[in-house]
Amino acid sequence: MHSVVLTKGVPDFREGQVSFDEDGHLERGATPTVMNPNDEFALQAALQTKVKHGGTVSVMSMGPPGYESVLEEAMGVYADDLYLLSDREMAAADTWSTAITLSAGIEKIGEGDGESNEPDLIFAGFKTADGETGQTGPQTCWCLDRPIVTHVIALDVDDENDKIRAKRLVEGDVDEIETVEAPLPAFVVTDPEFEPSYRRAEHRLRHKQLKAETDERVEEYENHLTSWSADELELDPDFIGLDGSPTIVSGVDPIPKAPSEREATMITPGDEEGMEQVLDEMRPLAGGD
Repeated sequence: MHSVVLTKGVPDFREGQVSFDEDGHLERGATPTVMNPNDEFALQAALQTKVKHGGTVSVMSMGPPGYESVLEEAMGVYADDLYLLSDREMAAADTWSTAITLSAGIEKIGEGDGESNEPDLIFAGFKTADGETGQTGPQTCWCLDRPIVTHVIALDVDDENDKIRAKRLVEGDVDEIETVEAPLPAFVVTDPEFEPSYRRAEHRLRHKQLKAETDERVEEYENHLTSWSADELELDPDFIGLDGSPTIVSGVDPIPKAPSEREATMITPGDEEGMEQVLDEMRPLAGGD
């Protein structure tokens, strides 16, 4: 069972430093970046699949060289190998040209070393923290012409019949769940409500073993990382990056700082009156007189 998990780097909004160029495009190389939080659910689904059915989990991302840290973070959750699609020609891509690039990377993985290694499952997270379109996964699936199941909250693989069975939220409604089946190879978009299941003791032990292995592997993640350029993916420059992006950014709103939830008064140790006031307020809380 070969799974490929797609992940993306998103601005670390906790840092409060998000850079845009004059055309309104996010300058990812100049912005602190972390793995998109929703992608962890996709990684957990792929890990569950490996625990129960064996195989390999590959993680792929498209972005600047700095995205190696994103893949490192992904391997911390779980990955056997990592793939970074990185080239200046890919810069400023919208979801459509990103999907074209990712599908080319997935097809190249499938080619292997001259032997067919087509992934059985491709996982993507439910929308990203920056764009929040939720389009890249389904568009990549369209490029690969696979069946897709979205809003997945539980997943199982039927090895004998080469299909998956999934529970999914109906249009994101947590009060309505349906069970669906799809033939392999397939594309799965996990919902933030996804929860891995390890009911059998052998699965829990295997999960613990695999986590220990990936924790060790991440220490030397560069040895498990493959980078591909646009030329190596044989991509037409007219269909990738900014030139291949039909989306036009009309404007960008600044990200507001989170409102303070409480007031704070700064007091230095040398401020005797201020320190006395603090002690007076704290004594009742500490059970003093």
